[in-house]
Amino acid sequence: MCRGTSAGRKALILGKVVLVTGVARQLGGRFVRRIQRDPRVDRVIAVDAVPPEHHLGGADFIQADIRQPTIARVLAETAADTVVHLDVTAMALGSGSRTTVKETNVIGTMQLLGACQKSPTVKRLVVKSSTNVYGSAPRDPAVFTETTPPKSLPSGGFAKDAVEVEGYVRGFARRRPDVAVCVLRFANILGPSADTPLASYFSLPVLPTVFGYDPRLQFVHEDDVIEVLRIASHEPERGTLNSGTFNIAGDGVLLLSQCSRRLGRPTVPLLLPAVTWAGSLVRTLGMTDFSPEQIRLLTHGRVVATDQMRETLGFQPKYTTAETFADFAQVRGPGLLAAGRALAGAVDRIAALPSWAAATSRATPPTQSAN
Repeated sequence: MCRGTSAGRKALILGKVVLVTGVARQLGGRFVRRIQRDPRVDRVIAVDAVPPEHHLGGADFIQADIRQPTIARVLAETAADTVVHLDVTAMALGSGSRTTVKETNVIGTMQLLGACQKSPTVKRLVVKSSTNVYGSAPRDPAVFTETTPPKSLPSGGFAKDAVEVEGYVRGFARRRPDVAVCVLRFANILGPSADTPLASYFSLPVLPTVFGYDPRLQFVHEDDVIEVLRIASHEPERGTLNSGTFNIAGDGVLLLSQCSRRLGRPTVPLLLPAVTWAGSLVRTLGMTDFSPEQIRLLTHGRVVATDQMRETLGFQPKYTTAETFADFAQVRGPGLLAAGRALAGAVDRIAALPSWAAATSRATPPTQSAN
């Protein structure tokens, strides 16, 4: 009996086996805990190069670097039939560098896809991507659909990584047409525990903005991210199709100025060269990943259509863009402006109390009339 047949029989005995990459991050850990509660899943394999600091429930953790060929052995030994690739990210984990992130995003994806191509048990592949693949340019269309080509391809950073990753995924889909492939292009992910470049930017006490621009932004709640990943990991429900590429975002848009007001954080409008310099300074101080691609987003914005998400994938987000941002802002605490307004409001309320007014009138001597 050939080895491939043995692996296929093992998968049949075990039932549905889901392998998840990038589990050391909060998002990956949350998805692992969620998917193992699904009655259709018998086993979850959690993979990352470093042990996670959070609990993974009953999942089997395997410490493996997807940049290395060992990931092929992991797939063969576990006989996974579903692979959820979440190790495509914009920010380094811990003290990692941008070079490490790029290698994991691009080389790691190549190694993982090579392993999936050789595996006879893999039947479904889900890849976390980003709407960053559309770029941000002054002549962009008002709304991007899944088939809209970008006016200007991203020249670097995570956006370029995402473009390369999707290119490799399309090649894999051509070589293995028997595997159902789902690419989810997420808008900016926010939520109480979000760890993204934009979340770091909105956590700054003062927000540098580009003078003369007020970009439109879309957000997707981390809870909705977990749910749509779960939907993509299973066979499609009747009347839906979860193979293909889908934009994932909450309904509606917010202007950057609206975001700053709702956070209560003041903005500092700067000319574009000064914003670039400020971004370099912020990165040097280690406060956030204020990359050139993020500067372009905060200049021109980006809005994507989500018709296919609803009509084809059959997914309706629980949170709108505004609700996602409100949930994020609630845990970040009031900004400088919000604190000032709260203090002024408290003083006004105290002054309006009858006991306070009476005490003030007794303590204040009557003024003499000018006559």
